[in-house]
Amino acid sequence: MLKGSFFTLYTYPENWRAFKALIAAQYSGATVKVQSTPPQFHFGQSNKTPEFLQKFPLGKVPAFEGDDGFCVFESNAIAHYVSNDELRGSSKVAAAQVIQWMSFADSEIVPPASTWVFPTLGIMQYNKQATEHAKEEVKKVLGVLDLHLQTRTFLVGERVTLADIAVVCSLLWLYKQVLEPSFRQLYVNVNRWFVTCVNQPQFKAVLGEVKLCEKMAQFDAKKFAELQPKKEAPKKEKSTKEQKQQEKKQDKKKEEKKATAEEEMDESDQAIAAEPKPKDPFAHLPKSSFIMDEFKRKYSNEDTLTVALPYFWEHFDKEGWSIWYGEYKYPDELTQTFMSCNLISGMFQRLDKLRKTGFASVILFGSNNDSSISGIWVFRGQDLAFELSLDWQVDYESYSWHKLDVDSEECKTMVKEYFAWEGEFKHVGKPFNQGKIFK
Repeated sequence: MLKGSFFTLYTYPENWRAFKALIAAQYSGATVKVQSTPPQFHFGQSNKTPEFLQKFPLGKVPAFEGDDGFCVFESNAIAHYVSNDELRGSSKVAAAQVIQWMSFADSEIVPPASTWVFPTLGIMQYNKQATEHAKEEVKKVLGVLDLHLQTRTFLVGERVTLADIAVVCSLLWLYKQVLEPSFRQLYVNVNRWFVTCVNQPQFKAVLGEVKLCEKMAQFDAKKFAELQPKKEAPKKEKSTKEQKQQEKKQDKKKEEKKATAEEEMDESDQAIAAEPKPKDPFAHLPKSSFIMDEFKRKYSNEDTLTVALPYFWEHFDKEGWSIWYGEYKYPDELTQTFMSCNLISGMFQRLDKLRKTGFASVILFGSNNDSSISGIWVFRGQDLAFELSLDWQVDYESYSWHKLDVDSEECKTMVKEYFAWEGEFKHVGKPFNQGKIFK
């Protein structure tokens, strides 16, 4: 029912709540465009505008808008909307069970998981009593799940449903951050089920490779202190009485504004907001004459062969930028073409933070059970960008990479063919199926 429709999901990067809808869309075939980074969407600013609040009065994310103007907030509702009947529960009984486990995730898993995990990320003060209590609560919910999964592959029925999607997403940070082998070894059935789910192609397209915790993370007091807002030292100069009163009023307004913003953000929002901004891997590079955003505008709005490509080569700065060819290493594992496209889309979705300094045209060639994936990527600097930041290390190890000589005819031909989605593609040996653009 949702195929052919286009939807927009507003969120911040790596929001586990948004993952629920994105994974559900992978199963249903719904096309969801994620807006999570500036300039398209700036969390903390874009969601406070009158236009956004008119659609989503609470100003919270994830928030969802259809191409027909339909709007809905709350992550479970969004995931339900983009799902198909199989995910929602194919019978009345199954549908009730799906809702049961989604509610279980929100009420029983998320609170203790946040209490335990957030201090290890340095975004919440550690409280020994609260943490120990949270650990016991986590043991309790894992025990409930383990008993239920003793004779079941999935939580409801014989296939993945929204129940599995919601509970996996709620457990994600626990498994990545604190559930070390000695802790999780008692919950064999939960571990088997969790690993089974996150390795489904639809989950992988959104989550990437999920690495299970090897050593339980601990509270880092130094990191917590570094993340706290720094107080300015009092000014030595004497102020007049009027100036002091004015400063007090301004300070009060700032505190009220800060308190209001904190009230509007839930724990996950505050966690993301408190995370330190990553260093720019390209800060050391000299300013480049090639303006990537301008090329992207040409590519999006003008003819590729007659306008965008000539502009690209006329302005391309080969000292400040590089061009790479990437080819998927495991074509034998590619089956249905729609699933192969999901791999590309999932990688793009999780690379939002690279969009400012990157561009790519990735193409699926061939047909069902006989396909390949390859693409042309343009990066700032001369190094393979994925290796420069932890935020960018998404699925790139599944590809072989070759830096192209920008002055070679081989490079010119490949750029032309991949950017235009037409040509002989002699190096591939399979016909063009469909392409995806990262911009």
